[in-house]
Amino acid sequence: MTGISGKVIAIAGASSGIGAATALHLADQGARLVIGARRASRLEALVAQIAQTGGEAVAVEADVRSREDVTRVVATAQERFGRLDVLFSNAGSMAVSPFDDLRAGEWELMVDVNIKGVLNGIAAALPVFRAQGSGHFIHMASTAAYKVVPQQAVYAATKAAVKVLTEGLRQEAGPRLRVTLISPGFTDTEGIGKGGSPETAAALIAQRDAIAMPPEAIARAVAFAIEQPGNVDVGEIVVRPTAQG
Repeated sequence: MTGISGKVIAIAGASSGIGAATALHLADQGARLVIGARRASRLEALVAQIAQTGGEAVAVEADVRSREDVTRVVATAQERFGRLDVLFSNAGSMAVSPFDDLRAGEWELMVDVNIKGVLNGIAAALPVFRAQGSGHFIHMASTAAYKVVPQQAVYAATKAAVKVLTEGLRQEAGPRLRVTLISPGFTDTEGIGKGGSPETAAALIAQRDAIAMPPEAIARAVAFAIEQPGNVDVGEIVVRPTAQG
């Protein structure tokens, strides 16, 4: 199957920002969606919005830190649509702060969401993709995976880990599976400035408001990777605002 129309796509972390923008964009292209996140009310509103324009989506309340929850997202795709073509692991935490703040709980949160969430997605979808003989993993990283700056070391480490895991998975995937890494720069999402130290959060919000690109830019990058012919694997896409250094 080429293109997007008719494909069954699951998005983990779909209740806002890049995830929600991607769901809307893919639904407009004819994809059938399973959208997962912790905030059920937002998911239901997104399902209703997609339905109003003739799209098809089902919501699953899920926390990517739970392997059982992510497995339920994948199982819902199989039960509702008979297969799963793409798993987009988009959920993330950017609770950045200086090391001296010792915000160890937020370090653990970033590790659990950003790294373990991706691993839970692999564990849930890989057996399904192997059985089908096809499937596409899309993982969300960040330009922080390529450049470390003060106050963002733990976050950057988690995104660098996602980059490494994605490349390792690509090498093991074989000729029938596809694996893509998407690395956005500053994007206008609520995740920037959520958690972490107040001073660092304020600086990030100011920078976001000054230069950030819309989440729809990343949605189009995701769609580009998905719509390629089955024997074409878009390994990595970096998207950043022109003003970002």
